[in-house]
Amino acid sequence: MGAAGPRILSAEAAAALVQDGDFLFVGGNGGTGTPEAVIEAVERRFLGGLGPHDLTLFHVTGIGAVSEHGMCHFAHQGLVKRVYGGHYGLQVPFMALIDGNHIEAYNFPQGVMTGLCRALAAGQPGVLTHVGLDTYMDPRLGGGRMNPRTTEELVETVALRGQEFLFYRVAETPRVAILRGTTADEDGYVSMEHEATTREDLSIAQAVHNAGGIVICQVKRMVRRGSLHPQMVKIPGFLVDVLVVEPGQMQTFGTVFDPSRCGETRVPTSAILPDPMSERRVMARRAALELRPGDVVNLGVGVSAMIPNVAAEEGIEDLITLTVEAGVIGGVPGHAREFGTAINPRAILDQGYQFDFYDGGGLSCAFLSFAQVDVHGNVNVTRFGNRFAGSGGFIDITQNTRRLVFSGTLTGGGLDLSVTDAGIAITREGKIKKFLGAVEQVSFSAALARKKGQQVSFVTERAVFELVDDGLLLTEIAPGIRLQEDVLDQMEFLPAVSPNLRPMDSRLFGPGPMGIRDEFLRQAARPRRPKKCA
Repeated sequence: MGAAGPRILSAEAAAALVQDGDFLFVGGNGGTGTPEAVIEAVERRFLGGLGPHDLTLFHVTGIGAVSEHGMCHFAHQGLVKRVYGGHYGLQVPFMALIDGNHIEAYNFPQGVMTGLCRALAAGQPGVLTHVGLDTYMDPRLGGGRMNPRTTEELVETVALRGQEFLFYRVAETPRVAILRGTTADEDGYVSMEHEATTREDLSIAQAVHNAGGIVICQVKRMVRRGSLHPQMVKIPGFLVDVLVVEPGQMQTFGTVFDPSRCGETRVPTSAILPDPMSERRVMARRAALELRPGDVVNLGVGVSAMIPNVAAEEGIEDLITLTVEAGVIGGVPGHAREFGTAINPRAILDQGYQFDFYDGGGLSCAFLSFAQVDVHGNVNVTRFGNRFAGSGGFIDITQNTRRLVFSGTLTGGGLDLSVTDAGIAITREGKIKKFLGAVEQVSFSAALARKKGQQVSFVTERAVFELVDDGLLLTEIAPGIRLQEDVLDQMEFLPAVSPNLRPMDSRLFGPGPMGIRDEFLRQAARPRRPKKCA
């Protein structure tokens, strides 16, 4: 950036700065903060025969709306050579490049990815952490490499003061960053007042600037120099080389602008309509019964992302603090295209600070999904069939939180059922069993959880299991469900069955609120400083 400030270019002109073989940082998180106009322009140039080719991409976590937007713009053979990502599930066309062995692909835990941004900014060699041990991140189990084409080992085990750690690194020097903010002044200082997350954009800008590269930032508006409040500035102007003004940029892939998602206004929780009744809502309700007053909670994608809606309907959202990996604290987190944001957030942190809290064992409990569970209690959410979704924050969270609740249907692939006041009625059983003799990939290590003393539950639409010393224990069964035919016969292994097997709470299946606020208030809060799981 010169003394006159950053250049103001069109999206096409900014995209032309990305050259063959560049190491490119792409900002964004899930459906928020994506510099869509600029990366669309990169795609157009490539499809028009103008390049670039053989890029190395780095994105902290899944950027996209499943089949469009975000990283889906890079889903073309020849455009990308290598990718580092925290999660790929929101970018299915790009995931196909990995599945087809067309590009080299690494998946590292989301917290590690945020740490790598800061490490690159500070000129450090990588990230040293306990996160990922005994999972597929461990070099003895694959080292985060996602296909046969990916051969370079970038994760290693390190012994330090009698304890084992993993050391993660990247093998290239960053050259270009494409980021996003709300407002820029004439000197390139960028604020994010309309952003629903602030991510790790500052660290990325520092990393690329310090490496002598080019920082491109897409914003929705410009103001005169020096007019931004200094506490609102997230990226100093001397780090920004190019600005792209895109007045129509959307706040998320599902919302043009909702002021309640960035803290500009607040809306009454009564305006949040209950999700329709379904087996997913039954599971979200049952999982929510594990909440305790004062809990600081992480919520994953899928069923778990529906728990805030349950908490709002039951009137307990003000008695717990819900958080998501992207850095949002408080409020009612969104799901689907709004995942990573929240209505009425109390604070929005840079994502790296959120993972410092998670990795240090600060969460009270966490609610996550599962795709496969095995006889030992290991969980796979990262690789099954032709899906190479990756871990996101799953490993950071599950290895460092004392109380875990995993949710998912007992079977998949065509499962058809109905929810009535009387419980669950299965019309057609799913073709795919999820409780297996062995998972395809270890995303969560049951042996490590037992060693750490973690308390773990598995909630399905028809049964609830607990992790015990020698596997799984069936503790609850839904009304209308037959133990042998509908549960045990649908598993590849036989769990222990509690002698005190009880029916799931009948309130889970009925319309309207369950009315749990009073009993919730009578429950004891978890210890403020539980035993550390790291």
